Amino acid sequence: MNDHETWRQLGRQLRIDSIRASSSSGSGHPTSSMSAADLMAVLLAGHLRYDFDAPADPRNDHLMFSKGHASPLLYAMFRGASAIDDAELLTYRQRGSRLQGHPTPVLPWVDVATGSLGQGLPMGVGIALAGKRLDRLPYRVWVLTGDGELAEGSMWEAFEHAAIAGLDNLTAILDVNRLGQTGETMHGWDLEAYARRLTAIGWKAIQIDGHDIAAIDDAYAQAVATTDRPTAIVARTVKGSGVSSVADRIGMHGKALDDAAAGLAELGADTLRRTTVSVRRPEIEAAPHRFESGTLELPEYAVGSTESTRRAYGEALLALGRARGDVVALDGDVGNSTYAELFAAGLPERYFEMYIAEQQLAAAAVGLQVRGWVPFASTFAAFWSRAFDFVRMAAVSGANIRLSGSHAGVSIGPDGPSQMALEDIASLRAVSGSTILYPSDANQAAHLVVAMADRPGVVYLRTTRGKTPVIYGPDEMFPVGGSRVVRSSESDDVTLVGAGITLHEAMSAAGILAASDIRARVIDLYSIKPIDTATLVQAARETGHIVTVEDHRPEGGLGEAVLAALADADVHPVVSRLAVANMPGSATPEEQLAEAGIDASAIVAAARRSLSGSSPLVGAAVG
Repeated sequence: MNDHETWRQLGRQLRIDSIRASSSSGSGHPTSSMSAADLMAVLLAGHLRYDFDAPADPRNDHLMFSKGHASPLLYAMFRGASAIDDAELLTYRQRGSRLQGHPTPVLPWVDVATGSLGQGLPMGVGIALAGKRLDRLPYRVWVLTGDGELAEGSMWEAFEHAAIAGLDNLTAILDVNRLGQTGETMHGWDLEAYARRLTAIGWKAIQIDGHDIAAIDDAYAQAVATTDRPTAIVARTVKGSGVSSVADRIGMHGKALDDAAAGLAELGADTLRRTTVSVRRPEIEAAPHRFESGTLELPEYAVGSTESTRRAYGEALLALGRARGDVVALDGDVGNSTYAELFAAGLPERYFEMYIAEQQLAAAAVGLQVRGWVPFASTFAAFWSRAFDFVRMAAVSGANIRLSGSHAGVSIGPDGPSQMALEDIASLRAVSGSTILYPSDANQAAHLVVAMADRPGVVYLRTTRGKTPVIYGPDEMFPVGGSRVVRSSESDDVTLVGAGITLHEAMSAAGILAASDIRARVIDLYSIKPIDTATLVQAARETGHIVTVEDHRPEGGLGEAVLAALADADVHPVVSRLAVANMPGSATPEEQLAEAGIDASAIVAAARRSLSGSSPLVGAAVG
């Protein structure tokens, strides 16, 4: 039996195991798996270079299932390579099983979680960038995509970036099976429609019959031989291929076969001679490139001077990059505003311009960390909302990424609401295991940048556009999960809690209140998640009145974080929350803070109102 015949039989085996796995749980996507079975059989047995016994080997290729719902096929491949046994295959989608409904890195051979369509290819671009520019190793990145997900804009962000970056180590395998979940896809079997677009933006596009083993083999060989651009294999396939009752039929998506026994019989499961694939291991003898590391010399800002925390981010990131060769930076065409441009100028080999494509920006960060790099990605805080699903899925992947969002809140001034992040804390607080940091001065921001580097999970730093007073010395430390009491006495009447721009408004308010013999404690809540519950509880117990103030919507921000921290404590202070409840327009920063009711005057009024016994405020300006 020649290789092509062996691979044809392997494709049949992968179909059979895809049906068996999904039938064992009574759910899954066997028909989406069956369309790509031949494509994956040839890749697994003929072209993939991977050591399943050493998944962390830096020389390994990377296989991404962007169409993550085809997980039965991926797990069938693992079974065929003896990475899992048949008993585990049949635990698919069951409680406690590693074989979840969509792939996650709970399996050591899975780099990232996929299943939210449109993400596998963008993350594959990140891994391919690591291979070309950082690791400088010849591993390849193979990405199986569905044709339905090609309607996602994030896929075309990825196609564009891969082309402009010349990622000839990246191959996209387009499983064009014509059918989505509810009907025909946008282009059906019009392979030329995909090939024209891909060729126009700089890809090599190869159109094939996705069930022709020889054509698949030749396409992969062409992809490996192509050295100046990425390759897309545009394969016409049949959804449910191999079983006549489901093949190319609408309504069969996302469900186990009604009659699995008949389908298995049609595929000849009883007579199948099971193939165990000896996947070829990487043959090159090379180690990943490493960049020089040095001594950390953070920027220092004089107490009493003014500087923006966004600039401190950029200067501290450059210092961190010089100290640590594993730190890399990405930005979305706003580096002269986020100050990521400083890293780009100082360490250009480790800087990635991702252009105005925030989904690809987030995805590239996830891809880079797969290979052990420490990515810091920055853009305007408001624009991270475009990439929220990627951030959410990064948490599912257990990815370690650091995000910086500049120009947060109404304090940016005349640009208006389209540029104002007023929901970022709420959305990112909701991400599993996330960390939210909001520095109030430049020295604090610099130290928090360093803390981010080794913090696991999704870590978000919120920075301010305008310059703020430097109130902390350069040698002071700011542990994640901590806070700072910047003003207090033994007989405080009220506690003011702020962060970022509002801390300085709270400090001004405390001075005004002191003139009328009202003593205000001021807390800098620079770590919003995790939060310093102990300090808040102590303040609540000792003052009985808390005013929170934030440059953010009242829903889900700093104020609600404080309330959540106090919820289980045996203390019941009066809490007033000041936040941005209005819809801003264009105005100066000072006017914006006043109109939103979060400036010093509003804080003073809220404190007096609370102490007078009036009803606490929630997200509204004080008259």
